[in-house]
Amino acid sequence: MGIYDVERQLFTNLGLLASDQCTHTVKIAVFSDSENAVFLDRREFAGSVFTQLRQAFEYIMLNNRTVSTIQALDRYDMSDYPEEALREALINALMHRDYSFSGSIIININARQMEFISLGGLVSALNREDILNGISLSRNPRLSELFFRLKHSEAYGTGLRRIFALYRDCPQQVSISVTENTFRLTLPNMNNAYETADDVGEPAPRYVTEQMQTVLDHLSVHREAGEDALMELLNVKRTRTYLITRQMVDMGLLTIIGRGKHKKYVRSKD
Repeated sequence: MGIYDVERQLFTNLGLLASDQCTHTVKIAVFSDSENAVFLDRREFAGSVFTQLRQAFEYIMLNNRTVSTIQALDRYDMSDYPEEALREALINALMHRDYSFSGSIIININARQMEFISLGGLVSALNREDILNGISLSRNPRLSELFFRLKHSEAYGTGLRRIFALYRDCPQQVSISVTENTFRLTLPNMNNAYETADDVGEPAPRYVTEQMQTVLDHLSVHREAGEDALMELLNVKRTRTYLITRQMVDMGLLTIIGRGKHKKYVRSKD
């Protein structure tokens, strides 16, 4: 596995990362403002990369609020961040950072978003567009193999693609920022994103448009519909679908049931 060099009878750099003597750390800060200027709490996690993974993830989840909404007899719970997205973002930072730098992985949390900042930028053969297209090339192949053997990753480079898929229905999308020596992945707070989206957009028209009537006719036959179904029905993109349904809600034509992946639209009662 590359942890121990038999010929030299020495532990390798991989062995150091997997041991409690690992000198690299993960720093997590929670802020009360969107500019990340006022601290609410901060923690630093040391030990082996796997100890850091477990403890950092536990702390992140403590800061992942759950918001509940009541619709009729049903309660819908929605976390600020999908648990799988947080897991993948943290594993990506630990598995692909450049360990020749002594600095820490930085995770910043505020009410709007969570940032994962790791050292090393991208592997020289790749660019940002390659990453967005699902191409993966490991900077630390032996460490990646160890993560795979311990069932922390799948070794197919699908982590970022899964994160983007989890945010497909969110009004705000995941962003990636790359410099020569840093890689930053920003996850929007989903509950905040939906609340913010409710306050913006074009004003509702004073009449029922052709697209709105199409939605109403569809819901007369099918009691409820999600955003994907309405996108296909109207043959428009997600942002346009969101705007149309938002206007119909403002006009009193539609009622929203649930939030996030559970969100459905029904005709409002006359």
